[in-house]
This record gives sequence, C-alpha cells and structure tokens, in this order.
Amino acid sequence: MHYDMRKGWGLMFIYSVRSKKLKNVVLAVLGVAAIVALLFLTRGGTQMAAGNAMRTAASTAQERQEFLAQFGWEISDDPIEVSEIIIPAEFDEVFTRYNEIQLAQNFDLTDFQGQRVKRWTYEVLNYPGYEGRRGVVQANLIIDRGQVIGGDVLSLELGGFLHGFERPQPVVSE
Repeated sequence: MHYDMRKGWGLMFIYSVRSKKLKNVVLAVLGVAAIVALLFLTRGGTQMAAGNAMRTAASTAQERQEFLAQFGWEISDDPIEVSEIIIPAEFDEVFTRYNEIQLAQNFDLTDFQGQRVKRWTYEVLNYPGYEGRRGVVQANLIIDRGQVIGGDVLSLELGGFLHGFERPQPVVSE
C-alpha cells in the first residue's frame, strides 16, 4: 500500500494492552533486569573450580588468606608487595601463555585488558619440598574491585616454576 501525504491516509497499527497485563510485563522485565544486575555486581564473587564453588572475595587480608587457604596454601600474614599493574591491552606471546594458566583455573584476563588492577604478593610457607625455606615460593593474587581475577604460585629459584593456585600432586615413587 502506498501512503499519499496529500490524501492523508496510510496504514496505522494500534495495539491495546490492559493495564494489568502491562503491569505484569513491566514487573517481569524489571525482575529479569534485577537478576542480571545482581549477577553483574557479584561477578567473580565465586568461580567454579573442579565442580566446587571457589570463593574469590579479596577485599581484606583475611579474605586473601582464605582465598589461598582453599587451595591448601599457608601464607605470610603481611604481603611482600602490593603493586598496581596494567593488564596489557594486547597480549604478547608471554602474556597469552600466562592467560592460559588463568583459563585453566577458570579466570580470564582478556576481560581486563587495558585496565589497572592490583597485585598482592605473599610468601608461601608450606609448598611441598620447600617447607622451612623462607623467601623462595610466592603467591601472586591479581585483584580487581575486591575480587581475585587471576594469579599464580611461583618459585624465585633459577629454573623454578610458575603455575596456578592448585597444589601440585605429590610424586609417588614405586
């Protein structure tokens, strides 16, 4: 059909909605929006790790200690270092490999590319084979808005190691 402005006619669609029906639709939309907002605000509050809920809250010293304790790590009371870092806007090969460690533990630093975050570094006191050796093994927590978004456990020794938060499995000799 063709609309001719000179004649002033055309197609018009009118849809009538009862106020009760409209109220229910609006409430449903608001309910969904509230759920989405709640999920967004608690993003990172828990992550799934091996079928178990992983607590990622890290606003306080106790929460950071509890985060590492869920993997069995005992850490120093005070951090060795607290620094502000910038997640690279574009990942080079090294950072891509580092993010693979994060992906394996259900984190993803690509969500934070180009952003400033904090890194909290603690001494690990109970790493298998390093008990009693101070200053050799550290845990890094990468934190944004009070939530752990990544990190690692590493050895400062020459030829050391770097891995995610999971404790290494003991080697069983036959």
